[in-house]
Amino acid sequence: MKKRIMAAVLAAAMTLSLGACSGSGQTQGAGSNQAEDAGSSQAEDAGSSQAEDAGSSQAGDTGSSQAGDTGSSQAGDTDSRRSGLENMTFDQMKEEAKGTTVTFYGWGGDEKLNRWLDDEFARVMKEKYDITMERVPMDIDQVLSQLTGEIQAGEKDGSIDMIWINGENFQSAKENNMLYGPFTDKLPNFSDYVDGESEDVTMDFAYPIEGYEAPYGKAQLVMVADLAVTPDVPKSAGELKEFVEKYPGKVTYPALPDFTGSAFVRNIIYEICGYEQFMEMAADKETVRAAVAPAMEYLRELNPYLWNQGAAFPDSSTTADNMFADGELVMSMTYGAYDVALNIEDGKYTDTTAAFQFEKGTIGNTNFMAIAANSGNKAGAMVAINEMISPEIQADRYEKLRVIPVLDNEKLSGEQKAAFDRVDLGKGTIPQDELLSKRLPEMPAQLVPIIEEIWAEEVVGK
Repeated sequence: MKKRIMAAVLAAAMTLSLGACSGSGQTQGAGSNQAEDAGSSQAEDAGSSQAEDAGSSQAGDTGSSQAGDTGSSQAGDTDSRRSGLENMTFDQMKEEAKGTTVTFYGWGGDEKLNRWLDDEFARVMKEKYDITMERVPMDIDQVLSQLTGEIQAGEKDGSIDMIWINGENFQSAKENNMLYGPFTDKLPNFSDYVDGESEDVTMDFAYPIEGYEAPYGKAQLVMVADLAVTPDVPKSAGELKEFVEKYPGKVTYPALPDFTGSAFVRNIIYEICGYEQFMEMAADKETVRAAVAPAMEYLRELNPYLWNQGAAFPDSSTTADNMFADGELVMSMTYGAYDVALNIEDGKYTDTTAAFQFEKGTIGNTNFMAIAANSGNKAGAMVAINEMISPEIQADRYEKLRVIPVLDNEKLSGEQKAAFDRVDLGKGTIPQDELLSKRLPEMPAQLVPIIEEIWAEEVVGK
């Protein structure tokens, strides 16, 4: 709810700013609830036609008519600077980026990822391209708030280069001209190693990407339990109800809008109501309320058996997971499908801990990287994003962070495939083939905050 309010405030601010500067009738909504995935012919294949209309009215294309001839404070480069970048080869971009700093804004709550970005990825970028990577940990609503402020102030060399973004935040930013693009057609590694027609990289929470994001890593919801304590893990919503009744006060989930908690609730909705009806559903609260009513009733039925009897829920997935590790809970959940192995290795979990998922499947999505429309170093950002989706970096992330790769296995050489095959995912993990065979699509981004509101109204304390 907080993020939706913020989105409205930012939208109003952007509207006033742009109206004063250019007479544009476009609204500028920035922050909204972070959420995270229908493939079509406009997919991001490097040679795809979606890159053709560089001067079109697409969001973030600062050479478009919505930005033109004003000298205003709108996002993006001037026409001349954009034209220069558009006409560069990738080798020329690398040369342009030498000796520069690329800022990477995004969530900083994963310490393992932070260390990898700072120690591994930053080292490669410096040694290979003479580019300094500066990671800026910041929640996405704060990132978009800062970006909005810079755009309003007419900053054409903005402080934000790369952004870790997806879901409703991406939709809002793209539609309101806050992102640079399309750019994935200019990335050699995207063309060479990514399936540009896969829905995992053409759609972000059912919203078309159109070359304005590049994939970063794949995530998928799994539940976690210590099999020595609870060998009878639930494989369906029906079994979960029996499970919580058997272990009263020992099961819960993070309070929405926590990302993992929200995904868990959407997964329950899929289990009970199916998911197909939501893919084209209007973002009307009462329509959504009627569609999810059976799932909300189910969640209310769980409450008496949950931790704190459903009167309150842990404030974050981190809090809930720590409660599980301390033995206060008998079940946890995570969007990091292989996190259980890392936590066993770190001593946080017992050796008998394992991930599991429902038989009908669990929601999966893709993490993405975007470029700010007014980035002061678009060339450097493109070089960094291209390197992030290289086989070498993706294999390193797979090994050290256990992140599901975004590359198309069929596009890899024998040697490159071997690098991934050699990775030991560790204890307690679900084999990748099995995991991905039960991967369910994300809901349209605009439905997510509505569901979170309905949950707060109809489930908490009920």
